[in-house]
Amino acid sequence: MAIGWLTVLQSVPWAEVVSNAPKVAAGAKKLWNAVGRKPSASAQVSDATEAALSPEVRAITALTAHISELETATKELQEQMLASSELIKALAEQNTQLILRIETQRRRMAWLAAAVGLAGLAALASLGLLLVR
Repeated sequence: MAIGWLTVLQSVPWAEVVSNAPKVAAGAKKLWNAVGRKPSASAQVSDATEAALSPEVRAITALTAHISELETATKELQEQMLASSELIKALAEQNTQLILRIETQRRRMAWLAAAVGLAGLAALASLGLLLVR
């Protein structure tokens, strides 16, 4: 059983996996940095200016600041979604390549098993003919 896994591991296109690894790592790092980023502090009106403003203007200013924060957060989430989508796409492509290689190796092992079985039957038939003589 260990030889089967060794054959499969030898057939993996390690050059392609290694060449794609920096792209996957860069995508993961970009995603991690985007997710780990702390929200920026919003610009706040000074206390002296705020005291001079009417309640309606303060409410409008607060709502405007909140809307601005929400727009920034939405933009960051979209960037994170794009980064994670690119990373998932790269991983899916690598997974597809690996699965295709493993399927090819499975087919080769089936053909090899059939060939060994036929060779064994031929050897038994030859042995049987030698013993009959």
